[in-house]
Amino acid sequence: MNELKHIAIIMDGNGRWAKKRGFSKRIKGHEEGAKRVREITIFASNYGVKFLTLYAFSTENWKRPKYEIDFLMKLMDIYLKNELKLFLENEVRFQTIGDISKLPKNLQDRIFYTKEKTSHFKGLTQVLAINYGSRDEIIRAFHKAKKSGVDLTQENMNDFLDTAGMPDVDMLIRTGGEQRLSNFLLWQSAYSELFFTKTLWPDFTVDELKQMIEKFNKIERRFGGVKNE
Repeated sequence: MNELKHIAIIMDGNGRWAKKRGFSKRIKGHEEGAKRVREITIFASNYGVKFLTLYAFSTENWKRPKYEIDFLMKLMDIYLKNELKLFLENEVRFQTIGDISKLPKNLQDRIFYTKEKTSHFKGLTQVLAINYGSRDEIIRAFHKAKKSGVDLTQENMNDFLDTAGMPDVDMLIRTGGEQRLSNFLLWQSAYSELFFTKTLWPDFTVDELKQMIEKFNKIERRFGGVKNE
């Protein structure tokens, strides 16, 4: 059985889910998708996963219609308010990656409050990637290192990334049928096992995740080495 410390998920398909069901706006899909986050988080916590990173809002998502952006910001604020009880009951630590300085002030405040309230927990850490793009993260890491007077190397790069202190991604899952990384955790996923499913995120279930983990456990992970004979 492979060690599974870090699962990352590109939660794709909310808009298409809403359209398939005849809703006039994509936001219904985002509402339903938030429910899946809760279920997957509880499962990951009980399974013993240490980090669950969820792609909530990318640096490219600012190109979406304003009403949808405004809704997503409001939804994330409501999500954190409602889920704090879940985090406390299940001893889940909350973190974010991405440049949150561009988010609405009330959402920033909610993020800082939730981080503070859960900072002492040692079980699962749920990480929301908000206003996150891997290329942006790498550029910001370069500037942090330069400001610190440090020459970047493969060995110290992780210290300057948003994910400093986190293990590399073991499993990267993308729902919704697309098969690309979309600027998500490019450095951290260099040797992750990739899983793509046509299931739209609001329809993604714990059972499907369990099936993926079963496949993950059967993979011989070599990290560039040779196959064991």
